[in-house]
Amino acid sequence: MTYLVTGAAGFIGFHTARVLLQQGEEVVGLDNINDYYAPKLKHDRLRALEVHKGFHFHQIDLSDRAAFLDAVKPYKIPRIIHLAAQAGVRYSIDHPETYIASNLVGHFNVLEYCRHSDAFEHLVYASSSSVYGGNTKVPFAESDRVDAPVSLYAATKRCDELMSHTYSHLYRLPQTGLRFFTVYGPWGRPDMAMWLFTDAILAGRPIKVFNHGDMQRDFTYIDDVAPTVVAAAAKPPRDDGSAPQRIYNLGGNRSERLMEMIAVLENALGRKAELDLLPMQPGDVPVTAADISSIEKDLGFHPKTRIEVGIPRFVEWYKAYHGLT
Repeated sequence: MTYLVTGAAGFIGFHTARVLLQQGEEVVGLDNINDYYAPKLKHDRLRALEVHKGFHFHQIDLSDRAAFLDAVKPYKIPRIIHLAAQAGVRYSIDHPETYIASNLVGHFNVLEYCRHSDAFEHLVYASSSSVYGGNTKVPFAESDRVDAPVSLYAATKRCDELMSHTYSHLYRLPQTGLRFFTVYGPWGRPDMAMWLFTDAILAGRPIKVFNHGDMQRDFTYIDDVAPTVVAAAAKPPRDDGSAPQRIYNLGGNRSERLMEMIAVLENALGRKAELDLLPMQPGDVPVTAADISSIEKDLGFHPKTRIEVGIPRFVEWYKAYHGLT
């Protein structure tokens, strides 16, 4: 079967595409390869995918509808995994325009493609734990209110969910939204704490620890995430008369204290971190924690990788990727 994976040069997109290719599926990958972080990492991911003969890549921006439609025109694509987006809570404060183009216009163009495609069967798209905003009830459940985002990034991801619900209702398009919780692991993003802390500790620089370290995150290892994204794509929701759509939390099922994460990272690196304790940053939240009972029940998702295992695996990859001993 042919899958469209948007954001194929990104972290989750790369791993998802690789799972599909290893299963013998054909993957049409799209990515704009922007410079939000080093394009070299994105090209290196693509080179790892291009060893598979079933991979077809097109460098386009999803907000350019004509270029998008031209890229996918040669293919019959039943299943779409839409992971392309402008990421980053803090970046959205200073660069709001990129979030409107990538996250809203890009998502709209994907929905329109699905609506007019005769081959379409199911769309899986990326949402985020950020939609829960400053929710103080933990763990976060899909039934919780999500109408008070604290960053533009979160607002755009919630808008994507609402647009998807509308298209599902009006045009009976089967869709699944996945609210990702702090995904980490090999080939991860350089703007996220795991990479930033590792880089700083190895270089002997202090690490920036916000809210004076009083933070908790539901860390989710990529090898638990990518196969679940593929499993979700293979199981579209039934049309039972309501909108054939669903939203799931995809988290590690355990909220870890930031200082404990740092301790595990120090142990994996064999070095102590110098801490630069700072106040909370605008748009950030002190705690994320996922109630994953729905995705466990419907898709059999059971996260297996605790940070005591996942962080050393990331460190091992990081050192190998940078040629460090």
